Amino acid sequence: MISGFSKLNTKEKIDIIIKQADLSSKALDTLLSHHHNKLQETYNQFSENTISNFFLPFNIAPNFLINGKEYFVPMAIEESSVVAAASKAASFWYKHGGFEAKIIDTVKVGQLFFSTKESLEFINSHIEEITSRLISATDELTISMKKRGGGIKDIVLQKIEKTPDIYCFYVSFETKDSMGANFINSCLETMGEALVQYFDGCNKNAEIIMAILSNYTPQCIVECNVSCNINELKYWSGNLTPQEFANKFKQAVDIAKYNISRAVTHNKGIMNGIDAVVVATGNDYRAIEANIHAYAAKDGTYSSLSEVNTENDIFSYNLKVPLTIGTVGGLTKSHPMAALSMEILGNPNAIELMGVIASTGLANNFSAVASLITTGIQKGHMKMHLSNILLTLNASDMEKFKTIDYFSNKTVSYSAVQAFLNEHRKNKNLK
Repeated sequence: MISGFSKLNTKEKIDIIIKQADLSSKALDTLLSHHHNKLQETYNQFSENTISNFFLPFNIAPNFLINGKEYFVPMAIEESSVVAAASKAASFWYKHGGFEAKIIDTVKVGQLFFSTKESLEFINSHIEEITSRLISATDELTISMKKRGGGIKDIVLQKIEKTPDIYCFYVSFETKDSMGANFINSCLETMGEALVQYFDGCNKNAEIIMAILSNYTPQCIVECNVSCNINELKYWSGNLTPQEFANKFKQAVDIAKYNISRAVTHNKGIMNGIDAVVVATGNDYRAIEANIHAYAAKDGTYSSLSEVNTENDIFSYNLKVPLTIGTVGGLTKSHPMAALSMEILGNPNAIELMGVIASTGLANNFSAVASLITTGIQKGHMKMHLSNILLTLNASDMEKFKTIDYFSNKTVSYSAVQAFLNEHRKNKNLK
């Protein structure tokens, strides 16, 4: 048990960890080598008990054409094949009209849970006055948001099933370019105080259980689409005809629609692109992951988030996902790389960024399914992974060059690369 750990300075924290975890002598060098020589104090303020930084590669996927506008899309991710897949799909669809993204809605939701012995009929009979009191209580908090066109949009009462005497006010918010978590939570807590006061004034009793935003926002939706003539899919079809490719592609997506095991992996391919852009722009990828996966199960079973249509010789691929993101507040401005990502994207508002994020998810998913139904996923993935294998095996520059050349037309695996290096190191053929 360590008391007061958070009050120690960075060196003291590191010393304790090295001693009590019995770390090797390299641990201190590793931690210090990942400190930023100019911005470490800034990074320390982002979190608690920071002792170093965990770097992710900052990558760019070029040639995204979204709603007629070109983008360099920043992606913070460690997997090179994800960036390559996004870039390849973006380049193809650039030549075929690009991505079309539209926002269905941007409503976010907060929940005020409370308990009372009073009946639902009593609450409903006073609902107009109660909701008016709740909204009025937040007037000071919502002034700035209202000026930007946001604020509280609606309040709906619901009895929580299978929980006696527990109710919830679902409060809908528009937070414009802000993700809005702090704004929503502050409003809800203020509403909770007002609700208790109202019940007290009626000589009734109500107790607040919790007031918190919901990360499930099934109304805050972005829809993204690409389409082309089926014959134009020749670029992707390999040994298949374009029509065979389109049919097989649809079969693969239909499988993900009805098979949960496949749906999880299919949607993970979408999240490869979405998460990478979300992280690069300083948004909350955990909330977005939870939201999107819950949305994938909204009809009672977990299913594919994307759909294919191949009618009338047109291949159309569509993705619809809930996205709650912000372009102001949080890390989007305070983290130097997140701020740079926003600048690279042209400092988009939240609606525009939703379109970019969804388009990147669709691009990654399209490339993944195309590979699965033609060459298989491993050929391209392991080619991109070869550099990581060579790094792990401490290959020299000449060894890297020779190995990459050797495996240019061969299947890559860790054991195969290791065997190749061992054989040629033994014979000194790579020096």
